[in-house]
Amino acid sequence: MAMPLRQSVRVASYLFEQKMVRRREKFPLIVELEPLFACNLKCEGCGKIQHPAGVLKQRMPVAQAVGAVLESGAPMVSIAGGEPLMHPQIDEIVRQLVKRKKYVFLCTNALLMRKKMDKFTPSPYFAFTVHIDGMRERHDESVAKEGTFDEAVEAIKEAKRRGFRVTTNSTFFNTDTPQTIIEVMNYLNDELQVDEMMLSPAYAYEKAPDQDHFLGVTQTRELFKKAFGGGNRAKWRLNHTPLFLDFLEGKADFQCTAWAIPNYSLFGWQRPCYLMADGYVPTYDELIEKTEWDKYGRGKDERCDNCMAHCGYEPTAVLATMTSLKESIRAVRETVASNRAK
Repeated sequence: MAMPLRQSVRVASYLFEQKMVRRREKFPLIVELEPLFACNLKCEGCGKIQHPAGVLKQRMPVAQAVGAVLESGAPMVSIAGGEPLMHPQIDEIVRQLVKRKKYVFLCTNALLMRKKMDKFTPSPYFAFTVHIDGMRERHDESVAKEGTFDEAVEAIKEAKRRGFRVTTNSTFFNTDTPQTIIEVMNYLNDELQVDEMMLSPAYAYEKAPDQDHFLGVTQTRELFKKAFGGGNRAKWRLNHTPLFLDFLEGKADFQCTAWAIPNYSLFGWQRPCYLMADGYVPTYDELIEKTEWDKYGRGKDERCDNCMAHCGYEPTAVLATMTSLKESIRAVRETVASNRAK
């Protein structure tokens, strides 16, 4: 796991306080914040842009966005959408969260990144998270726009030159092979030298235009087991716990912990998770206390049967790591090794 040591210590302390000191059963690890749904791309596998024009024009006020994060108490924030760099006050949202020492990951397709970069300041609490789904041809096909890969690469290089932390997020489909995963991970890790990489099998959004290319559980395990072979998993600076990577390749199995990465959008707190919309509530406490969490997950809700996304299963792996001395030592060793390799 390539998370910086300072951040690892902060998150570990937070988890210990929630679980061991305050004895809370459910608490957030990271908030998925969506201050808008509008985007400048129309990816075939995305279900987030299928809203009426009136909704796509809305932008969340800064105070509302920051207030939701503070209400939850989470130490980390992933700002998504839509394309967050289209929000006219996105820099102020980030500034306010960083001021409060929240670790902020701004998820972007990078088309506006170089244009908006001057609005942001490098900080150990802030990172651009660039969406990269493959090498040039594969990525551009995934986002349905030529030139997107090249622009993302230039934006990453410029951000690194200016001293920003840069991470990536890659989603893989049943059209991927172990080799396509290896190629893009090697490129991001060795050539672009991004700080951290996150990967996830695609989730079958109900409203996504393309419903034919989502991975099933068996496909996912076979794909990542082969991609992680030959020492690749140890070499790549992956922003995941060892147990989650075990989960992806079928060495471990978990139930979803959707409550640990709550989603807050223009509609409020979304239940049960970032990927499924079974209603919205106005407060974080209502989300936690009045959602029937036990009815979700593989074997419980058919919509969950093929989901192995990090937003549901990474928190489970984190909590399992925390309660195991062996896995805690393993995670620490991998974190130290990754930081030394930077």
